[in-house]
Amino acid sequence: MICQDIIQVLEKLSPKPYALGFDNVGLLVGDSHKEIKKIFVALDADEKTVDEAVAAGVDMLVTHHPMIFHAIKSVNEENGLGRKILKLAGNHICLYAMHTNFDVMGSMSDLAAKRLGLAKASVLESTADDGEGIGRIGEISAVKTLEDLADLVCKKFKLDEVIVYGDLKARVERIGIIPGSGKSMMDAAVEQGVDALVTGDFGHHEGLDAIEAGINVIDASHAGIERIFIPFMGEYLKEQLPEKIEIIEKDLQETVPGKFYHSK
Repeated sequence: MICQDIIQVLEKLSPKPYALGFDNVGLLVGDSHKEIKKIFVALDADEKTVDEAVAAGVDMLVTHHPMIFHAIKSVNEENGLGRKILKLAGNHICLYAMHTNFDVMGSMSDLAAKRLGLAKASVLESTADDGEGIGRIGEISAVKTLEDLADLVCKKFKLDEVIVYGDLKARVERIGIIPGSGKSMMDAAVEQGVDALVTGDFGHHEGLDAIEAGINVIDASHAGIERIFIPFMGEYLKEQLPEKIEIIEKDLQETVPGKFYHSK
C-alpha cells in the first residue's frame, strides 16, 4: 500500500475537518505516493523516537501530537525540529499526525472515558456542528471520594502517582475527563457541573482557581492519559491493513517523562 492509502484509513477514523483551528494535522513530512511496508506508532515525534524509527527502518511514523505546529523559515541541523525533518526526509519516512481530530472523533476522549469506566458518558465541550467534541463527563458507581478517583486513575492508566488539587475526602459524583491539557476547558467543566476533572498540564494557580470554582482536579500529566493512543492505533492499523504491513508500537514506559506526586 502507498502512504495515501494509509492516510485514507486513518482519516476514515478521524477526519481532518474535526481538528480544531489552531491544529496542524495530516501528512507533515514525506511523499504520499511512497510504498509503506512498516509503520511506527508513537505519541510524539521527539528526537529519540525519530531515531528509533530510522533504526527500525520504518516507512511511516504515525503520531498523536504534530511535530510541526507553526510556520518555519528554515530547515537545517542547527535546531531540533530541523534535525528531525532532515532525518525523516533523508530516510524517506512519512510523518502523519492525528491530534485534535482524533481527540474528537475516533477518539481519545471516548477511549479515556471507557478505560476510566464513565457510565453514560457525554461530550464535555462540543467543538463540531454535529455535537462531537473534546472531553467526556459521566459517573462511576465504584468511586465515592476524590481519593477513590485518584487511585482509580493510577490503576486504569498504569501510573504510579498523580497530582491532586482538592480535598481527598471530598465526595465526587459527576466526573469529567480531558486527555492531554484541560485547563483551558475549566469554564465548560463548571457549566456542566463537574465535581472532579481528570486531565493534565495543571499548574499551581490553575489548581487553586479550580478549587475556588468548586472543581477538584487530578493531574495525570499530558501524556499520562494520552499514551493510550499508541496501543489503540497499533491495533486499529493491524485490523485495517494487510498482514504484510508491520506495525511497531512505541514503548509506553518512555512516553511519560517526569514524576508524579499522589497526596495521601
